[in-house]
Amino acid sequence: MNNQSNIRDRTVLSFTLRASLACALAAPFGVQAQQSVRPAITGIAFARFYTTNAAAAEHFYGNTLGFNGQQAGGYRIYPVNRSQWIEVTTATPPDPNVRMAAVGFTTRDAAALEQYLKAHSVAIELPLESGEFAVRDPEGNLVVFVQRDSNKAVVQALPSPKATSGRIIHVGFIVSDPDKEDTFWRTLLGFRPYWHGGQTDARTDYVSLQVPDGTDWLEYMLNSGSNSTLQHNGVMDHFSLGIDHMSDVLSALQRNQCEGPNCSKTQIGRDGKVQLNLFDPDLTRVEYMEFIPMREPCCSPFTGKHPSSTEDR
Repeated sequence: MNNQSNIRDRTVLSFTLRASLACALAAPFGVQAQQSVRPAITGIAFARFYTTNAAAAEHFYGNTLGFNGQQAGGYRIYPVNRSQWIEVTTATPPDPNVRMAAVGFTTRDAAALEQYLKAHSVAIELPLESGEFAVRDPEGNLVVFVQRDSNKAVVQALPSPKATSGRIIHVGFIVSDPDKEDTFWRTLLGFRPYWHGGQTDARTDYVSLQVPDGTDWLEYMLNSGSNSTLQHNGVMDHFSLGIDHMSDVLSALQRNQCEGPNCSKTQIGRDGKVQLNLFDPDLTRVEYMEFIPMREPCCSPFTGKHPSSTEDR
C-alpha cells in the first residue's frame, strides 16, 4: 500500500508540475495573443484646432455653425452629438501656418488599444487618463483614442437646436508620404479604403480610409507641394459635417445669420457628393457633405458603406 501511495503521490506531483509549467509557458503567449488583437475603432471622436481669436472662433462655431460652446480644461468644446465634438484651443500653435492640433477616434477599449500599440512599438505620447490616450502617426500628427461611452461629461449634453449638423463624418490632413502613413493607419490600425480621387483623373490627391469598425473616415490630402501658407493649409487640414440634404444646411445657416457668399455656395465634389465649404476665423475649412453621392464619383468606386444620420456608433 505504501509503495502504491508513493507512486500515486509522485504521479500527482508530476502531473501538477507539468500543468504548472504549461500554464507558465502559455501565459506570455496568451498576453501576446491579446496584444495582437486590435480593439474596435468605431469612428471619429473629435477634431482639435488652434485659434488666435477666441471671440471670433466662438462666434463662428457657436453662432454660425450653431453648436453650444462649453469650457473643458484648456479647450472650448462644441458638442456635435453625444459622442463627437469639436475642440478649439488658444494655445500657441507650434507652426504659425498650421491650425490642426489633433484628431480623435473612438474605441471600445482604450486600455487594450494602448497596450496593443505599445506591443507594436508605438510610443505613447500621452498615457491613458480619463478614458483617453495619445500617440503620433509616422508624420507626427497627434492622434487621440477615446474610450467609447466615457467621453468628457460636457459632451453628454444635448446638442443645440441651432446646430447645422449632427454628425462628423471625416477629418482630412496633409500627408507627404502615404506609404509610410499606411503602415500605421492601414496595416497596424486596420483602416479600410473607401474612395480615392483627384482634382483631375490623372492624379490621386485624396485617399479616404474608413475606420475599421464604422463608416467615418480619414482623408489623406496629398500633393500639397511647397505651398505652406495658412490659407493653403487651412483648406487641406479640415473636418467634414455630414447631412442628409444640403437644403437643410442652407436654411440653418440662414437662420444663424451666416455671412458671406460661401454660406450658400454649394458644389458637387469629385466624389459625387454635394458639398459646401465654410472657413473659421483662422482659415480652417469646415466642409458640409451629403451622406449619399448624387452621381457617380470620379476615379474610383466607393468600396464601403456610406455614413448616415441614424447610424449607431
